[in-house]
Amino acid sequence: MDILLITGTQHHGVTHKIKEFIISELASGNKITEFVLPKDGPTFCTGCKTCFYKDETLCPHADKVMPIWKAMLEADLILFVYPTYVMRAPAQVKALLDHLACHWMPHRPEPRLFDKQVAIIAQSLGAPTFGALRDVKVSMNWMGISSVKSLRLKLMNHAEWDLLSAKRRASIEARTRAFAQRFKRLQPAKKSLKHHAIFMMCRTLQQNLLKKMGPSTADLRHWLDKGWIRNQG
Repeated sequence: MDILLITGTQHHGVTHKIKEFIISELASGNKITEFVLPKDGPTFCTGCKTCFYKDETLCPHADKVMPIWKAMLEADLILFVYPTYVMRAPAQVKALLDHLACHWMPHRPEPRLFDKQVAIIAQSLGAPTFGALRDVKVSMNWMGISSVKSLRLKLMNHAEWDLLSAKRRASIEARTRAFAQRFKRLQPAKKSLKHHAIFMMCRTLQQNLLKKMGPSTADLRHWLDKGWIRNQG
């Protein structure tokens, strides 16, 4: 099994410890490719729209984005592990997600993603992590991935791993390892009815745009190339 691990911080703190638990559970017999943000990821999107109008390989940050994108296509499991900043995902995680927007279903969805599984672990001192998880889940769902599972971890009594109570450390480790166990016998995910409906709506949208504009955009050419719409002009 190919696993893509995207770690949302370079700091060797609690998130790093959680990542080590995950790796120790899933490393045997599997290939794990890791990208650590922000050093391995892109800087903030400039809004140039090159990825939408032309091609994502022409993005000014393609040297950082494309290796991660290619790893996503090769992976069976895409795993995000990150801390929660002000109840949301860290800016470096959001910066990566922004660069993947051209692969959302209304634009250029990639069918190789449709049967993949995504796992997300977000930890916080005590603040709610729903928003932090949702940042990634929404992006993955709109890229056509139906199976997105998540784990919420709260530290409660300290922000540093070594200063957490033994009971809290044991709980975090046990829950993390149990979560990882769920992916040891991974099966390709099935597209949900919801995602199928969204895809069909986007298909209708693209077919209508094709009638008006012809194959004038990268999005429309993508849908034509995949055989999802037909040029009837």
